[in-house]
Amino acid sequence: MPNPADRLSELYQLACTTAQGAADILLEYRSKFEIGGDLDSPVTSADLAANDHILNTLQTHLGLEDYAYLSEETFKIQNPDDRRKDWVWIIDPLDGTKDYIQNTGDYAVQIALAYRGRPVVAAVACPGMGKLYSALAGTGTWVEEQAGNRRKVTVSNRSNRSEMTIVTSRNHSSEKLEELINILEVSTRRGMGSIGCKLSAIVEQDADLYLSVSGKTAPKDWDFAAPELILTEAGGQLTYFDGSLIAYNREDVNQWNGIIASNGTCHDELCSLLSAPPE
Repeated sequence: MPNPADRLSELYQLACTTAQGAADILLEYRSKFEIGGDLDSPVTSADLAANDHILNTLQTHLGLEDYAYLSEETFKIQNPDDRRKDWVWIIDPLDGTKDYIQNTGDYAVQIALAYRGRPVVAAVACPGMGKLYSALAGTGTWVEEQAGNRRKVTVSNRSNRSEMTIVTSRNHSSEKLEELINILEVSTRRGMGSIGCKLSAIVEQDADLYLSVSGKTAPKDWDFAAPELILTEAGGQLTYFDGSLIAYNREDVNQWNGIIASNGTCHDELCSLLSAPPE
């Protein structure tokens, strides 16, 4: 078996085709039900079908010897020892369930390959938008549209906080988040669903900032691993509030600390504001 480090371009292509296949599955299932009524069953079926496609495709091509697989749908029944490998695929087959139900278009398939806890390959497919974002460490971020157009994307150069747009959840908010947004003095906001879609908005220059604040629950590894690489390869930054890098594939998959994503122009300043004790 070739060393994974020697075949990253191949693994990148595999991630892209696998994510697109899962996106097609979500679209197919979405076409079979309407808004309203009990949607738990069809949504669960779509989620599981996309997850099965991803795992079956990756494991058929790559096996289990060199790679571990961390998926939202299977981690609860997985022995943590099974993930004690350098190379781990981190998978979210459907990020943005409420938006999938509401058919807003803001939902995503997210696949990342991490090496020793850091993403090196990423694919974020947004079926409702007809876009596939992808990144291979050191080569930039690309978006492929339904028509087949493929282009490189980079973040904005806006550095004045008062002129920046923060992307926030359409379905969730909290007093703590509102306090932090006020501290940053960002006046413009845009509501979206999936984290993958939110960070894609930053790489498309439609937004500049995103904050994640855990409360009773916290985002998980699969919420951020793929979107992070999509953002950072486009020139942005994603860190904890203290400026340190996100660590993935630890024993606890929860990301309890506050996380900030930005276009990078004043990331250190933003971290200082968020980390400063209240007066």
